Amino acid sequence: MRPAPGEVLHFSEDPTITRFRPHVAATARQPDAYVWAVDRTRAPDYWFPRQCPRVLAWVEPTTDAEDRAWLGASRVHAVEYGWLRRVQAVRLYAYRFDAAPFRPFGDPPHAHVATEAVEPLGAPEPVGDLLALHEEAGIELRVVANLWPSWRRVAASTLGFSGIRLRNAVQENAVLERAVLENAVQEQG
Repeated sequence: MRPAPGEVLHFSEDPTITRFRPHVAATARQPDAYVWAVDRTRAPDYWFPRQCPRVLAWVEPTTDAEDRAWLGASRVHAVEYGWLRRVQAVRLYAYRFDAAPFRPFGDPPHAHVATEAVEPLGAPEPVGDLLALHEEAGIELRVVANLWPSWRRVAASTLGFSGIRLRNAVQENAVLERAVLENAVQEQG
């Protein structure tokens, strides 16, 4: 499930939204109100239940041989065992939008945002089997007991990476992990 050229997607477990209005997300690190969406490259980051913590890593042109070997694939998504059943059972929907009102967000861009209300191009589309989507896209899905070792490894690597909803991950040495996370966010930010 990816957007067509000239489109961006928003993923949701709610199939009843008819108009998206800018808002400040509860997890926002910026004060501005946005409607959030993703492009073709970042769509797989959201093939998960909304609250599912995940670590995403991929090979970049600048990734060194050691990190390529450790990753063992061109792109890997990791989730915790405690979330696997929810990944398998969630009913996820994709809303398609014309990309024109959206602009890239982040450096490098990891999302697209609109500052005005937008309406989807049509009814939300069921995303379907999330494990099958990963397989079809050639993305290795790893299931781990705890995300923090994976997060520490990718955050210190030459890989491209993202951590989403990590506050929902199993807490292991919570104080240390929070410090690692804040340091990595500052380095990327």
